[in-house]
Amino acid sequence: MKLTVARTDFLQALQTVLPAIASRSTLPVLSNVLIESRGQTLTLTGSDMKMTIRASVAATITEEGATTLEAKRLLPIVREMPGEEIQISSDERHSATLVSDAVRFRLNGISAEDFPVTPKLEGAVSCTLDRRALRGMLQRTVYATSKDLSREVLSGVLIEISESRVTAVATDGRRLALVEQEVEGDRREASLIVPARTASEMISILDGEGSVVLMAVGKQMALDGGNVMLFSSQVEGKFPNYRQVIPKRTGNRVTLSREGFLNALRRVSLVTSDTSNSVQLRFSDGQMEVFCESADVGEAREVVPVKYNGPALTIPFNPDFLMDPLKTLVSDEVYFEISDVDTPGVLKADEAFLYVIMPLRVA
Repeated sequence: MKLTVARTDFLQALQTVLPAIASRSTLPVLSNVLIESRGQTLTLTGSDMKMTIRASVAATITEEGATTLEAKRLLPIVREMPGEEIQISSDERHSATLVSDAVRFRLNGISAEDFPVTPKLEGAVSCTLDRRALRGMLQRTVYATSKDLSREVLSGVLIEISESRVTAVATDGRRLALVEQEVEGDRREASLIVPARTASEMISILDGEGSVVLMAVGKQMALDGGNVMLFSSQVEGKFPNYRQVIPKRTGNRVTLSREGFLNALRRVSLVTSDTSNSVQLRFSDGQMEVFCESADVGEAREVVPVKYNGPALTIPFNPDFLMDPLKTLVSDEVYFEISDVDTPGVLKADEAFLYVIMPLRVA
């Protein structure tokens, strides 16, 4: 293999595939990045068997070929090389040479034949979607996935695609985030559960404008973003009927500044502790008091002006669960619908978004 590639292009492609490369594995090749040169394209691939990311860049190929090199060694070398271009060559012993200006490195590699094969998606259902819209839907839901290993089916974002709309939903049993909207694209009906880690990497890949193709077949899925492709296993199991969780009747509506609400929660939650991770929201005419008292830390309170004329209510919530959606929304105002300490609160905005959160039970 012999080629010349722009250093910045090579570095960007390497950084793109790095999240899929296993940091620890019994298979040494999974710590390596697959480097393939064909035609006038250089392709890098990283994989840990559960997720695979492939990135392609233009290059001047003198001799086609493939090898794998240790990613954690290769990345700092490429980052520190001085020239605008890098010449890369490898021999039959899988030894690779990288040259840039007066700098030369030789790295021992592993045969490309030992690298896992990229999953095949023959017969997959494919849907073309607006990349910005899909990115926003994942950003507004992925944080609500479950970290509980015993509830694997809740560890991903459910994406449902129909001819009329696309829905993304995630829940950990204590809260639920849902985005449902019309998006541009050629759609076929599909339903898949995207692992939280995969969803987070998709958010990075979906930066920018244009469209992407989402594919699913059996236990596999893929995202085709043009120069970058992501392959992943789906979360197995049947996602619960999330619509049953959404309250049928709305409670008293509170209208408040999203940024003001977020900032008050951030400040008051500074005195929470491992044994007291809750804040009290005290609603009265025209105001909401955010209050926290921790026996081993102290207390904090902040009064936030709101639009509210319902009965006086005090309801405890997990502050992190409240802040998560507020960080991803862009609306100036949000609407918090509340009833009592035993009924879920519902957060809405002037966006295609709904968030259900259970109050905390405080002894």
